[in-house]
Amino acid sequence: MRQRRRRRLGTAAVAALALCGLAGCGVSDPGPPTLTWYINPDSGGQEEIAARCTEAANGAYDITVSVLPRESSEQRQQLVRRLAAGDSSIDIMSLDPPYIPEFAQAGFLAPVPADVAAEASDGVVQSAIDGATWNGQLVSIPFWANTQLLWYKKSVAAAAGLDMSQPVTWDQLVAAAQEQDTQIAAQGRRAESLVVWLNALIESAGGQVIAQTADDPADIQLGLDTPASQRATDVMREVADSGVVGPAFTTAGEDESVASFEAGDASFMVNWPFVWPRAQEAAEGGTLDRAVVDDYGWAIYPQVDAGTPSAPPYGGINLGVGASSKYPDLAYQATSCITSDENQAYYFVSNGNPAASLAVFEDPEVVAEFPMAPVIAQSLQQAKPRPQTAYYSEVSGSLQRVYHPPTAVVPGVTGPTAAELIQAVLSGEELL
Repeated sequence: MRQRRRRRLGTAAVAALALCGLAGCGVSDPGPPTLTWYINPDSGGQEEIAARCTEAANGAYDITVSVLPRESSEQRQQLVRRLAAGDSSIDIMSLDPPYIPEFAQAGFLAPVPADVAAEASDGVVQSAIDGATWNGQLVSIPFWANTQLLWYKKSVAAAAGLDMSQPVTWDQLVAAAQEQDTQIAAQGRRAESLVVWLNALIESAGGQVIAQTADDPADIQLGLDTPASQRATDVMREVADSGVVGPAFTTAGEDESVASFEAGDASFMVNWPFVWPRAQEAAEGGTLDRAVVDDYGWAIYPQVDAGTPSAPPYGGINLGVGASSKYPDLAYQATSCITSDENQAYYFVSNGNPAASLAVFEDPEVVAEFPMAPVIAQSLQQAKPRPQTAYYSEVSGSLQRVYHPPTAVVPGVTGPTAAELIQAVLSGEELL
């Protein structure tokens, strides 16, 4: 009986299809092309911007989002695996800047049209353009740009006699923390955050992790056996041995640092601007005393040597268009919408992620929510990206291995040791 019923249904379906074929019915409108945007996890801001740009496209395309893993290294792994297989569903990607050279070198990114490149560079901070460029070409679109500030408790800095209207050095911070019996919060754990700190110290001392990049790993020239590298190691060891870092310093990342700052253990901290909306939300929720937040101060990243401007860390997210996308032209149209000043300002205010466009820092709503916006803009203009190389994963992994823990680094020894490991890894003689 069941078989007969299925057969009858099948016959009816065939008849219906035949009728529809003759009448031209039953062929649904396929609708506009759907662009899939692979995003890093956030507070919903990218999904909202996708909806805004879908509406603005007026039927030219729809944008859906697909969320990548939380860790940037895991985001890279997933994207590399799928892009290498020619996955055409990847139209737009939110990319962590250090991995962009690798993606470009591998041919994973669709070329940026000249008119799109010109528009994407207009009025954008130089550090964001540098982070979006490989071999002299803009290969991705700056979306939002991040940088670290020096956060401090105004009451403690005043008691220590620090003039925070002027740049301060790491030496001054250590001395002030020792005098005031407080801590400095920096990121000492074996993770990407340690490389962020190390790179900022080397760049601030006038050096670079990679002195000369190259497509062939054998031609890459490292800058870890230089006076600037040694000076950076001096500072890292000085902070680590100063007695003014927390007991969990060698396992502390950004979240642990800000928790220490909020709790009052630390009065000085280098960290990203997310600490500000986090403090505001905590104060509004009653989990952090408003007086603590009112004591927050902010300044440009500490100098390594007095009188030499610091090179703060640069981070953020750029947009790449997949080389195997079926709709690269539409995808680049979408990136223009996503990165509009209006959407960057929205993302800054709603999600706490600073803009790549300098004009956004003058937006009244942005300034009202982030009174430190001018300092962030200045920091972004001084910031330097992490090493630009197609082999960033190998370089970063080697640095994390050799420079951790910061309490054990040795000026004049650790840098050359890291260089040897990087060269061994790149030549296939050693695995991380």
